[in-house]
Amino acid sequence: MSKEIVILILSFIVSIICGIIVIPTLRKLKVGQIERDDGPKSHLNKQGTPTMGGIVIILTMIIVVIGVSVYYYRIGNTEIVNKLIPILIATIGYGIIGFIDDFKKLVLKNTTGLKPSYKMLGLLIISVGYVLYLTQILGIGTSTYIPILKTFISIPLLIYIPFAVLVLLATTNAVNLTDGIDGLASSVSSIIITCLTVIAIIKGIPEISVFGSIVVGATLGFLMFNLHPAKVFMGDTGSLLLGGIISSIALYIKMPLLILIIALVPVIETLSVMIQVIYFKKTGGKRFFKMAPLHHHFELSGWKENKVVIVFSIATLLLCFLGINCI
Repeated sequence: MSKEIVILILSFIVSIICGIIVIPTLRKLKVGQIERDDGPKSHLNKQGTPTMGGIVIILTMIIVVIGVSVYYYRIGNTEIVNKLIPILIATIGYGIIGFIDDFKKLVLKNTTGLKPSYKMLGLLIISVGYVLYLTQILGIGTSTYIPILKTFISIPLLIYIPFAVLVLLATTNAVNLTDGIDGLASSVSSIIITCLTVIAIIKGIPEISVFGSIVVGATLGFLMFNLHPAKVFMGDTGSLLLGGIISSIALYIKMPLLILIIALVPVIETLSVMIQVIYFKKTGGKRFFKMAPLHHHFELSGWKENKVVIVFSIATLLLCFLGINCI
């Protein structure tokens, strides 16, 4: 059995244990979901469901990374550990921004949460720091893979840095918008991260294959509690975390443009919101979709939540097969 499979299974088990501990705690603290009055009426019964469940994924990542790091230190492979820890810190940074937002809304009862400008500033700081780490400390360069041409091109550093930061910010927000139905964001994200992990294995990037396996196991463990009817929601804590992980890994393996293929579902979810807003303004209040993001449009068209999750997940799986074929 490969080390990635062992790590994934271990992470899955740890995630289940963390979920069993964390979810009742969130329920006791009354950290419950607040549903929009203008959202789908079927969501009103979700009111009060524990959220901030992304904590489960974060705790699992920390615990398993520490365990894996101890193992690699003992066998003398310190290089993987030295590269694994910075990735963990950077990606958890996105989750912390989401946690602050969730905490203000759900614990401090501040309905606006973290101000959008502050949230974006926090995400921007983490993104710039991570890109500078990749280019200036790790020294991976600015070579970027073009899926259609199946070749790498070198981008000037002054162009690459804002481009990479944009990838990080766009992906975190895209996954955040995808989180709106039981199990949707966690299902789609776990498939995308699995795809990126497989590519890392193919390309021989051990720190990413290990990190990706940890995240996939942690997310699948969380998904056991997040499937419909969800016992917990990930909140911004989880969605910003997963978006940050997807984009961080894609940049690390020099394939950020592959996100446009394998993460097309979150991309389309984002576009649906943009189209809705523009159309609403241009037509004086008319709506292009019944509701945005797109998953709500399908809900209001008569699709059950499970059907939306299954269809979006299958589409993501097929797109990931296509993405792997493009490398």
